Amino acid sequence: MRIAIVSDIHGNRTAFEAVLADLKQTAPDVVLHGGDLASSGSAPAEIIDRIRDLGWRGVMGNTDEMLVRPEALEAFASQSPAPPALWDAIREIAEATRAALGAARLAWISRLPEVHTEPSRALVHASPEDLWRVPAAETRDAELEQVYGVLDRPTIVHGHTHIASIRRLAGGRLLLDTGSVGLPYDGDCRASYLLLENDLPSIRRVEYSVDAEIDALTTSGLPHSAWIEKMLRTASPQLP
Repeated sequence: MRIAIVSDIHGNRTAFEAVLADLKQTAPDVVLHGGDLASSGSAPAEIIDRIRDLGWRGVMGNTDEMLVRPEALEAFASQSPAPPALWDAIREIAEATRAALGAARLAWISRLPEVHTEPSRALVHASPEDLWRVPAAETRDAELEQVYGVLDRPTIVHGHTHIASIRRLAGGRLLLDTGSVGLPYDGDCRASYLLLENDLPSIRRVEYSVDAEIDALTTSGLPHSAWIEKMLRTASPQLP
């Protein structure tokens, strides 16, 4: 059984199309998505439509939640040490993305579950009880077990960090981070997704034209496209 988990597309049509082409080569039996589908890219509506048409099951991410429940963004921002300018930019991007998506797509997003479970694995966007927070990379195994052990599956998959990783905890549980299709933060501009072959994980990296996505982003008129361009070119988080 071969399963692909695709997460954190962030509306990046160019990266998404490259991953779809790669999926034809890897030929998974099932594709799941880990959320954060639409916000911050050139084609939020197209991404949602394609995923719906493909019939991929998946989970809600924090930027999906902020589109349908703006109060979730405000609750997180109120506790964040990040500068107010960051949250102002995110609010403006969210408003533009909502307008681009329309009511029917937003309703579809609102119905996404927060957890997807199968007999041997579970998928969440960040952590089981919080779409917005994930334990730091240096967190000890025992603490990770406290967070993810509630899912009671030998393999746990998440996204959110935009940094792909494969980690086996002391008790044997696999904790897997898909990385990001549309906005990697690990210094590698290529799109990232996860493959599970009979529950053996590997990270796929896929080349795509960052320049083409930036051109599409600029043409789309999305607010703060220069900020997103910086993140796409550096494959790292930046402030607006």
